[in-house]
Amino acid sequence: MAGLWLLGGLLLFWGRASSNRGGYPSFTDEIPFKITWPGAEVSLPTSGALYSEDDFVIMTTAEKEKYKCLLPSLAFGEEDEGKSYSGPSPYELLEPLFKRSSCSYRIESYWTYEVCHGKHVRQYHEEKETGQKMSVQEYYLGKMIQKSNSVSTKNIEGQLTPYYSMEMGNGTPCSLKQNQPRSTSVLYVCHPEAKHEILSVAEVTTCEYEVVVLTPLLCAHPKYRFKSSPVNAIFCQALAGSPLRPQRLVQLDKEQEEQLKPPFGTASREEEAAPVGEEAFTSTHKPIMVGGQSQVAVGTTHISRLTDDQLIKDFLSGSYCLQGGVGWWKYEFCYGKHVHQYHEDKEQGKNIVVVGNWNAEEHVDWAKKNVARSFQLRDDGVQKVKSVSHFYGHGDECDLTGKPRQVIVKLKCKESESPHAVTVYMMEPQTCQYILGVESPVICRILDTADEHGLLSVSS
Repeated sequence: MAGLWLLGGLLLFWGRASSNRGGYPSFTDEIPFKITWPGAEVSLPTSGALYSEDDFVIMTTAEKEKYKCLLPSLAFGEEDEGKSYSGPSPYELLEPLFKRSSCSYRIESYWTYEVCHGKHVRQYHEEKETGQKMSVQEYYLGKMIQKSNSVSTKNIEGQLTPYYSMEMGNGTPCSLKQNQPRSTSVLYVCHPEAKHEILSVAEVTTCEYEVVVLTPLLCAHPKYRFKSSPVNAIFCQALAGSPLRPQRLVQLDKEQEEQLKPPFGTASREEEAAPVGEEAFTSTHKPIMVGGQSQVAVGTTHISRLTDDQLIKDFLSGSYCLQGGVGWWKYEFCYGKHVHQYHEDKEQGKNIVVVGNWNAEEHVDWAKKNVARSFQLRDDGVQKVKSVSHFYGHGDECDLTGKPRQVIVKLKCKESESPHAVTVYMMEPQTCQYILGVESPVICRILDTADEHGLLSVSS
């Protein structure tokens, strides 16, 4: 028996495996593995997956380094679980939610998501207009119900999780899919301490959504209880003449360490002494919808104090771009350059839609006819710039209108408990005419440099 593995960019060939391996019939990314390099002496775990001296493979790297790797036996001990269960069906367990017209909500930076169990899924935004009149923008992501008949599993936050699915269709027509109705799969997941919270909302493909709801009601059914996904260790020992770990793997680790170092500027002695890792650049992308006339949050990026000043300069020069999005479409905003919408596919590559390109003269003409700079009066009586708006035109031609796409980018000062957070969202109030919002405390530092056309500058 022979084959090959791809490990951290290393092509590893293997041959001769024990023929009496137990466990899963095929490989799956829902079963996590971790390769360790223990040296000559190895201490096998006494619990969890079992190991046998006869259950191994010989791996050979491209540099002819050889390793004997002990494999875990993944006997699946939960196959009979639930066979003797004779209680209520999952739908019957969830019926209390449906009968009392219960609704769950998730509030994001712009949209609010409403799941009225057994009735509909809706996203909406409320805004007060002049005279305190309330304006509501809303889209139904699904109304009708189709019950699920089987137990399915999904990798949720790194854990293999069973769920019960309710399919909801007949939502608001989607202009990007020939006005076909939006639809949503509502996945109910067992969580003993939950109160029917919405864990996540995501667009899996254009105008087709997935909502994960945590509920204690399903926990009474054994097939829907949480299944842990322990990391299974593979122990690889170097054979005669080979290093403890493959040379190319050691080199790869060094390159990754270099990438984690601060990307620009010099730090003070105190900052140099602090460990630099995930704190330098960490990103939390919020799963918010794309499609039709919806809005998408590109994400929230946390910026370390170490890089604030240089990052502002790079942002205003267009060399540092904001990227994000968790649905079918993702977004890239490069200040003073462009706004892109794109989808990456392993087979077809990257499909880019240009939403808008920067042209200073066209923006100035636009600013003379529109509000490019807005103010707010602080409690101390000082007038401060609250937000600026910039026009990006000449995007790709829109199939529905035959005209170039265009976008208004709004940069807004927003106080936050996280002083180094940047939140980005996109709306499409009219077909192929967009609004991109960028809100952050960091922007507060540069808004007062805006001239009458809303153009920003940074001190050298």
